[in-house]
Amino acid sequence: MTAELLPINIVIGDRTYRIKINPKDEEQVRGTLKIINDKIIDFKTQFGGKDMQDYIAMVLIWFATQAAEDKNPVASTVIADALLKMEDQLDRVL
Repeated sequence: MTAELLPINIVIGDRTYRIKINPKDEEQVRGTLKIINDKIIDFKTQFGGKDMQDYIAMVLIWFATQAAEDKNPVASTVIADALLKMEDQLDRVL
């Protein structure tokens, strides 16, 4: 039997999304969201006057660069999988 999906509200930048996740993934999703939102704040501080879409794009480039620099292929795969899951869930919301 598959696990019941857990509905949660997530915030990326200035938008709230309601997604459903596997309960075992909640900690990882929330940790990833914290990193994303912290990096958005960092980029807003460094590069004032941009819009939220610009900051989110900067964070995506930063994430991709971090994964490419990571010498651990397992960690790179985990990051890529987490980003793909989040993208899929956000596509369903939009």
